[in-house]
Amino acid sequence: MGYIRFVIENRLFLLAGFLLCFTSSFGQTYFISLFAGEIKDSFSLTDGDWGAIYTVGTTLSAITIIWAGALTDRFRVRHLSFGVMVLLALACMAMAFVPSGFLLVIVVYALRLMGQGMMSQLGAVAMSRWFVAARGRAISLASMGFAVGQAVLPIIFVALLLQFDWRNLWMLAAVCIIVLIPVMQLLLRQERTPQSMAETAQSLGMQGKHWTRGELLRHPLFYMMIPLILGPAAWGTALFFQQVHLTEVKGWSLVSFVALMPIYTVSTIAFTFVTGWAVDRFGVKWVVPFQMLPFALSFAVLAFADTIWMAGVGLVIFGMGQGMQGTATTAFWAVFYGTKHLGAIKAAGAALMVFGSAIGPGVTGAFIDWGVDFPEQMIPIAVFYVAGALLAGLGILRYQRDLPG
Repeated sequence: MGYIRFVIENRLFLLAGFLLCFTSSFGQTYFISLFAGEIKDSFSLTDGDWGAIYTVGTTLSAITIIWAGALTDRFRVRHLSFGVMVLLALACMAMAFVPSGFLLVIVVYALRLMGQGMMSQLGAVAMSRWFVAARGRAISLASMGFAVGQAVLPIIFVALLLQFDWRNLWMLAAVCIIVLIPVMQLLLRQERTPQSMAETAQSLGMQGKHWTRGELLRHPLFYMMIPLILGPAAWGTALFFQQVHLTEVKGWSLVSFVALMPIYTVSTIAFTFVTGWAVDRFGVKWVVPFQMLPFALSFAVLAFADTIWMAGVGLVIFGMGQGMQGTATTAFWAVFYGTKHLGAIKAAGAALMVFGSAIGPGVTGAFIDWGVDFPEQMIPIAVFYVAGALLAGLGILRYQRDLPG
């Protein structure tokens, strides 16, 4: 099927996937961190304090997603997305009215669970389950929601932040989500659901079977993949969480740094499509081991960048990794472990990612308080990425032979 024909024939489902991913933006680190300066000033928090609050709230959401993510195996996306989007809008409203730093933990928990956690989970599982032969293309198209959100929302909200109080902008975020709810319900009137799919439409994983989450957790490959799953979430989250600190250390303006987001997004989009094509053409097993290398290179570049132009180069390379990771990792779960219990299995991976996004800000914030600036932390992080790529590559090389022929 031609690419244009594929998009036209599946436009409603692809747009639904796009909007699920886009709406997750309001609970993603890059969006929340735009208000880091105002939040710290309002509640008299240090970088370490704010990082600790973020870590606790996000860790709690990581624990919850293990259970909540499995709901995608039992309920339609149409019904789940309605509830999740309502709760995400309420979380945004709570951020607008939160009265103390202590209660920030609860607000961050809700934003992270409903935004980064459940909205991302819904988008990934829907695309992986609804599409088989064109899974890579479907995931890459839906993932544009992440890229567009990261390109557009920071620029808009940073500009508005110059004119309006930060709490009012969280009310605006809630309104945006509420407006999207009826659109999502309309798109999914005739949803492809797990119940409506024939058993033959399900794709099998290793050893020609559908793996359960319990079996996944007893299999060595899962543990060999942990650095690859956790690393981009931990250190990628830290990069955007510490963007205010980074720009201050480097002597760049936050507006100039945020203005680089469109070129970062172009890079992410380009490599999302390239990766989707590569997954469908060569198989996910040949793509996943390489997705960590752009992350390593980007952190090395950003560590030594002394101009905003070099920061742009680093972000372009980082976008390459984001494009690869968002598509290849999502496809990995379906290919290696099957689709029947994909919600529960993906929830285990999502918990790792969310936990990674919890420890990244906490660890880097603590080191900043101890006098180690974020740019100084970037070289060890780059080494972590390389080590994770090697371990994942060895695991896939060992267990790819168990995939169905």
